[in-house]
Amino acid sequence: QLQLVESGGGLVQPGGSLRLSCAASGINLDNYAIGWFRRAPGKELEGVSCISRSRRTRYADSVEGRFTVSTDAAKNTVYLHMNSLDPEDTSIYHCAVVNNYGYTYCGLTEVEYNDWGQGTQVTVSS
Repeated sequence: QLQLVESGGGLVQPGGSLRLSCAASGINLDNYAIGWFRRAPGKELEGVSCISRSRRTRYADSVEGRFTVSTDAAKNTVYLHMNSLDPEDTSIYHCAVVNNYGYTYCGLTEVEYNDWGQGTQVTVSS
């Protein structure tokens, strides 16, 4: 059974850093495109970053240069490294996966993913 579990969220001061983890079970992440999404209170779900099956990465303009997505195949885990955090980054962060065999890209929209984790809260505040 496919399961995605996010961790690593918490309270951080503006300018600080966090590393979110998304541990997968029941699947081999090597065969999946993986996306990171966030939802702030009162706002729509936003695609933050993704990594394709060929391990190409994409980032939303709002996080480009500050966030980095990476994978650890041995741990079957994907990470979102977040630097220079701003209060605007406060959200619940979710990872999601799709087995988009034959595609070399990854998407930043909700409909492109099939399975989701429960999310981890990130709060950026002084």
